[in-house]
Amino acid sequence: MTETDWREELERHGQSHVLRYWDELDEDQQRHLQAQVASMDFDLVERLTHQWILSTPPPRKGAAIDAVSVIPVATPDRADAREAWEMGERALADGRVGLVLVAGGQGTRLGFEGPKGTFPIGPVSGRTLFEYHADKIKNVRRRYGRALPWYIMVGETTEEDTKAFFRSHDFFGLGEETITFFKQGMIPCIDEKGKFMLDTKATLAMNPDGHGGCIPAMFDQGILRDARERGIDTLSYFQVDNWAVKVADPFFIGYHLLRDGEISSKVKPKRDPKEPVGVFCRGDGKVRVIEYTELDIYPQLLDTDAEGRLIHYAANAAIHVLSVDFIEGVYRNYAEFPWHCSHKKIPFVDETGERIQPDSPNGYKFETFVFDALVYARHEPVMLEIEPQGEFTPTKQMTGPDSVEEARASMTRYWRGWLEAAGCTTPLEDAQIEINPEFAISKEEFVEKAQSLPWPDSGDVVIGPDGSFL
Repeated sequence: MTETDWREELERHGQSHVLRYWDELDEDQQRHLQAQVASMDFDLVERLTHQWILSTPPPRKGAAIDAVSVIPVATPDRADAREAWEMGERALADGRVGLVLVAGGQGTRLGFEGPKGTFPIGPVSGRTLFEYHADKIKNVRRRYGRALPWYIMVGETTEEDTKAFFRSHDFFGLGEETITFFKQGMIPCIDEKGKFMLDTKATLAMNPDGHGGCIPAMFDQGILRDARERGIDTLSYFQVDNWAVKVADPFFIGYHLLRDGEISSKVKPKRDPKEPVGVFCRGDGKVRVIEYTELDIYPQLLDTDAEGRLIHYAANAAIHVLSVDFIEGVYRNYAEFPWHCSHKKIPFVDETGERIQPDSPNGYKFETFVFDALVYARHEPVMLEIEPQGEFTPTKQMTGPDSVEEARASMTRYWRGWLEAAGCTTPLEDAQIEINPEFAISKEEFVEKAQSLPWPDSGDVVIGPDGSFL
């Protein structure tokens, strides 16, 4: 796009104000702003602006919804679960499975400077979220003898730091050739008059396009092509802030494949009716996720049955399995993919050149959610229930629900059961416990390997990748 082209495009869409400080910028700053403008999908932004900001939306009223069908927690004593496990193990051993990690966020809400994946979640070892995931991958690779390629979505502000972190740790021994980074898309923030906002005189205020942005990013940046070339048809999706996630669960993969799954999801029981989490429901014949922010539209989300149990209890755990074919199909229809809008406090440069930190919401951010792809599924999506302990402990803040504090406590609670099952003689009442997932990713594996461990007399119990005490 030439300078004339992008200037005309700004003019045509009424956004020429972003060039207000053009003559004050040096050449590098001008090139940066020009690149932002040239990469813009003006038609999309204009459509979203008119839909969410400039139009008066009609009052929203929730349609009728039904509960989804959920597979109970998989246990080996059930025939269906054994069949799923065997199918999942075959797929892993055949090299059909790859991993997709969404890791674009900063650790700001954790009081941490840097990509969230570099946060030291280990209470004693200080091992980072990235390292915990890498340790699990090494264990699964050893078990099935396959590379298990790892595709990691990074953000514009985290890309370089994330890549540098992996290089400085020698890619955690996984091999650089098995790890591929791809970049999340960005979309401009819009003020209350429908105008682009400037973050600096040389930079548009932008925000990431949400985890649903992994769909176009995987297609446009060659991830799906790479997966096909490696013989992969199934992708295990998870998010970086959940240290406990099972990165390639044979039960989950097996159910997905046995039921011709296109997009499958793990669900957890809501811990209370108003927990701020999306819930899987069925409406108009399609499974979808209704966000907790829509309680005023869907008050039936709080309905209970005759025994007082929550009917719509199946909360989104942000763990999915997707087929490569399905992702490509969604991409071909991505122009119709739903977007979500939120009213936020967005710092901006005003007409005088001063950067303002607003005290109240002053603009809008748009994003997409990967679970909205559910409505494109032709087959019934698999919904597999999980027990949160040992599988779902996201870290959204430092203290309180879904926090670092809670995640670290959950490690000790979860692994204490492993130590007790293995006959540990160390007093555990006040101990912090960490078991490196490279050594063991299940209680059964740990008990088998721990028979010869010399238990310490006291203190924290931290077991490294080779079974040694740290």
